[in-house]
Parts: sequence; structure tokens; C-alpha cells
Amino acid sequence: MKLVPKSSQNAEENIAALLFNKAFRSLWIGSLVSNLGSLVEGVGAAWLMMCITRSDEMVALVQASTTLPVMIFSLVAGALADNFDRRQTMLAAQLLMFCVSAALAFLAYAGAVTPWMLLSLTFLIGCGWALHDPPWHASMGDIVPREHLPSAVALHSMSYNLMRGTGPVIGGIIVATAGAAFAFLFNVFCYFALIIALWRWKMEAAQKSLPRERFTSAIAAGFRYVLMSPNLLKVMYRSLVFGLTAVVILALLPLIARDQVEGTATTYGVMLGFFGLGGICGALLIGQIREFLSNEWVIRAAFFALAISCFFLVWSEHVWLSCLLLMSAGVAWVQALSLFNVAVQLSTPRWIVGRAVSLYQTVTFGGMAAGSWLWGELAQAKGVTCALLVGSLAITMGGLIGIFLPQPDFETLNLEPTNKFTEPVLRLDLQPRSGPISVTVDYCISQEDIAEFLSVMALRRRARLRDGAKQWALLRDLEEPHIWTESYYVATWLDYVRHNQRQTRADAEIVARLEALHGGDCPPKTHHKIERQTFPAQDDVLLKPLFDRT
Repeated sequence: MKLVPKSSQNAEENIAALLFNKAFRSLWIGSLVSNLGSLVEGVGAAWLMMCITRSDEMVALVQASTTLPVMIFSLVAGALADNFDRRQTMLAAQLLMFCVSAALAFLAYAGAVTPWMLLSLTFLIGCGWALHDPPWHASMGDIVPREHLPSAVALHSMSYNLMRGTGPVIGGIIVATAGAAFAFLFNVFCYFALIIALWRWKMEAAQKSLPRERFTSAIAAGFRYVLMSPNLLKVMYRSLVFGLTAVVILALLPLIARDQVEGTATTYGVMLGFFGLGGICGALLIGQIREFLSNEWVIRAAFFALAISCFFLVWSEHVWLSCLLLMSAGVAWVQALSLFNVAVQLSTPRWIVGRAVSLYQTVTFGGMAAGSWLWGELAQAKGVTCALLVGSLAITMGGLIGIFLPQPDFETLNLEPTNKFTEPVLRLDLQPRSGPISVTVDYCISQEDIAEFLSVMALRRRARLRDGAKQWALLRDLEEPHIWTESYYVATWLDYVRHNQRQTRADAEIVARLEALHGGDCPPKTHHKIERQTFPAQDDVLLKPLFDRT
């Protein structure tokens, strides 16, 4: 095991500094209360489903119905978070969930809830969370300094798990004494805390010199950035496997409470509470653990701890033993998800962070949704015991994947924008939407520097494509072999300006290396050209029959 010392600020000092941040503190407390209501509602929904149907598959789908929307709509929310006011987006999401929860409380009180109606309404609530989460995570980097971001993510996880330690217990008591309808009503009032905090939050509007991206272009940019970032791909692949396998415990927990330990709604709430208590411990310990372990060993240990907990839950017939196992699972759960989240945020610049986080949530919660359905189907066909044993094996295999696809450590690159780009003076009257634009950059490279030049150009290509360039190519002059030309296209002049404004300080280091290799008397020459294809109109008449036949 490789030990990796880290000379960061003390985690407790960072958390204290965050709680003195007025904006972060008020939103964190609002999230705390909102999470309490959501967990109480979750207990009510799971137990109500068990009361209105005996299908194990339908019970497991309650968990899937709240996570599936994150997979479906999270990328849309990420594009909204990067292009629209994040505060207003979060307010809209909270109001949506408030209205749906109020409807669910009314229908449950009237005794009109059917299994598919319950799944539909919890799905809509999940849509609200899918809309809320990307702008909330993207806003953390606007509220707190970059060096405090890991602690902010851990504190956010702690807020959820702090309530997970008490919310399910409260939910179990409410459901056992007053019924599921009152649990839903309790959640309705809990929304007010976060709605008021968002309403009072005065977010500084970012100054943007360019118009918003088109919605489809914004989504495509999110995909493109992630696909051209190898470390992000590793994080998302491991998070997908984690969600798919580790969710077996949460998806089948109502059945474990009912069948394994022969408990009630209160028992289920207590067991879920211990899982949340473990999550609190995991959030508190994440800084200390990372002082000694690399990211890969933290993730691998989390997989193995969950596998062990899942395995022994099969044999546990006592509530106290199951609670201890669930507490251990909660520690591992938060350690892994917090580390995935921080890795994504620290590996992306501010202009794309909402979409990067949303893609991470899409694959993670998509894995959870698919896993919930998969483990529910297996429990229905072969029983809860078989599903847990297979789940334990699957989680173990997920941990072993790290041998071949290790989790990267946090990025140390400076992803702040350079803010040095100035538009070239053009002699042609060009509109922002004019295009396509062809860009070429000429370099003079000596023979002995070619190997290093090609190596740096590989980094340059990735950065260009990641930030929106198309049809990138590197050309070498046949008559003058020392002349190399970098070539790429952008759709419009506006896209060219946006492409250059996305350059980070880390990208500027690549540019500096290329300029150092350039051997000309002047800096590398950049040429901007607009593509124009002109040909006689009669050509169309002559060629049209041929095109029609083909």
C-alpha cells in the first residue's frame, strides 16, 4: 500500500472556516432541514409501498424512482447551472418538489395512492433533486476558496448523513404512529428552510462578455470536455461501478428489516439511521484518511468494506449487529462518493463544472437506479439472501477493478482562466455568427526538437478539442520540413472567441512550451480565415440529376 502524505490545512479548521462563511452556512443549514424532510418522506414511501404491494421488485423500485431522474435530467440541469442563474434554478427545483410532496401527502391521506402512482410522484421529486444538485455543487466553488472545496463537499455529505442518522428514525416513528401521509406532510414543511435560504442569498452575478451558449451546444460541450479528459473518465467509470453494485444494501434494506430481522417501520428507520451515522463518521474522517492513503486505496477500501458489510448482513438475525454493519457501510459509502465528487470538481474549470458534476451524477445515480432494479429482480426471483451474496461478490469485483484502472489523485493543475485573450483586429466586416472559421498556427521546429514538439502537440490537441475546436490536424510542409502548421475549425467567430476565453493557466503552460520550441524570429503566426465555397450556378443544374440518382 502506497502512503501519500499531504500537507493541507487541518480539516477541522477548514470546516470551521466554512461555517463562518455566512452564505455557505445558511445554505448548509437549509439543506440540513430539507434533507431531514426528504429522508422522512423516503421512509414513508418505502414502507407505504410494502403496505400496498407484496412485490419485492416494486419495493426496490422506490429507491430507483428517486435516482433515475438524476441519470436522465442531470446533464440538462448541469447545462442550466453553467448558463443561467444558479440561485433561480435551485429555487425552481425546490418549488417543484414542494408542490409534488404536497400532492403526495394529500393523496396518501385520502388513501388514493397506488403502487405506480407512488413511483410516479417519487420520480417527480427525484426530478427536482436532479435539477437542484448540479447548480448547488457548482455554486460551492463560487462561495468558498478552492483550497476549502474538499471540506465543503465533505460537509455537504455530512449534512445529508447527519440527517440520515436521525431522519429515518424520526420517519419510522412518524410512519408507525401517524402513517405515511403525515411523513409526507412533514417533508412539505421542511422545504421552507432551504427555500428561504435561497431567497435571501445574494449571489454575485458573474460578468460574461459573451451571450449564452445554445442549449444543445452547451450539452455537447459537457460531453466533449469529459471525453477528452482521461482522469474524469476514470472517475466516472469507477463511480458507475460503485453505484451499480453498492446500492444493493440500500435497495434491499426495507426487505432486510422486514425479513432478516423481522422488524417494523421503526426498525427500518433505525437501521437506515445507523447507515447515516456511519456517513457522518466517514465525512469527519475523510481528511485524516487521505493524509495516509492515495485516492485509489480510499476507493478500494470503501468497496471492500461495503462488500464485507453486505456479506455479513445475510447472516445477521439481530438488529444491533445489522446496525453495526450498516454503520461501517455508511462510512465507506460517504468516503467513496465524496472523493469522486471532489475529484470531478478539482479537475474542471468553472465554466464547465456544472456539466461535469451533472455527468458524474448521471453515471453514478444511473448505476444506482439500474442496480436497484437489478437487485430487486434478483431478490424477487431468488430471495433476499441470494441477492445480498451476489451483491457482496459484485462489490468485491468493483474494488479489484482498481488494479487495472486506478483512481487518479486530485488534479494540481491551475484551472483559473488566463483572461489574456484579445480579439484580433479584422479588416473584414464579420458578424459573431459568421463562419465556419479556419484557424492555422505556423511553427518553426528544428529537427532535434521534433519528438518533444509532437509530445506537447498531443496535449495541445486534447486541450483544443476539449474547448470546442473541430477537425484538428497537424501538418508538415513538404518543401520546408521545419515548418509545422496546427489547423482546426470552429463553427462561428463567436465560438472562436469563446474557445480562447476558456483557456486556463495550465493550458497557457502548454502554449509557453510550444513557443519555447519555436525557432522563428517572431512568435508563431496565427491565421484566421472564413470558409467560402463559390462555384457557378450552372454547376448545380448539371450535377443535380446525378445527385438525385445517388
